[in-house]
Amino acid sequence: MNTRKLLFSGLLIICVAGVLWTLPPGLLTLDTLKRYHLLLADWHRQFPLLSAGLYFLIYTAVASLSVPGAALLTLLGGALFGLWQGTLLVSFASTLGATLAMLTSRYLLRDWVSDRFARQMATVNQGMARDGVFYLFALRLMPLFPFVVVNLLAGLTSVSVRRYWWVSQVGMLPATVVYLNAGQQLSQLTSVRDILSPAMLAAFALLGLLPLASRWLVTRFFQE
Repeated sequence: MNTRKLLFSGLLIICVAGVLWTLPPGLLTLDTLKRYHLLLADWHRQFPLLSAGLYFLIYTAVASLSVPGAALLTLLGGALFGLWQGTLLVSFASTLGATLAMLTSRYLLRDWVSDRFARQMATVNQGMARDGVFYLFALRLMPLFPFVVVNLLAGLTSVSVRRYWWVSQVGMLPATVVYLNAGQQLSQLTSVRDILSPAMLAAFALLGLLPLASRWLVTRFFQE
């Protein structure tokens, strides 16, 4: 990537980030979503394609810039678009945003990320060296490991963009569906923490360990 492209990408990121960060601090909260849910739903009924397009762009921007609020936007997607259309929008927007965040880390923020997340980076490097894409897939399946951190650290690895895309697309899907389903009952939610119970977090953790366990079993019993 040449200097001109780097400067353009940096300015674009700064401009979009500035707009998002200067929004009122209480805008992306559960109470705000519940308060304006009916108004947004009515607007969506009048302009379905426009609302879906704007939602996709906003979600992609939030995910790519690692701005807090992706979980709340996923809830809103369930409330406005339902499970199936919401899954289509959120799955591709979150994956596109995650990939852009990974590329930003790789080409623009490499030094900052390596300094800020040195301990986590060492763990990820060991896991990637040992298990490759299976390790990345496990990280994507575990909500206990922040998706934002995964995006930034993956930029410092050698994983290809294509591989990172499909692993993120599949790995983030289960949690996406859970949040979209919860969003369909938005008016009844009292806290985002209520969505992922300890039992569900444990189930996701076990699901994330499955590809690593499968790889170990194949190596242990079939490649000796």
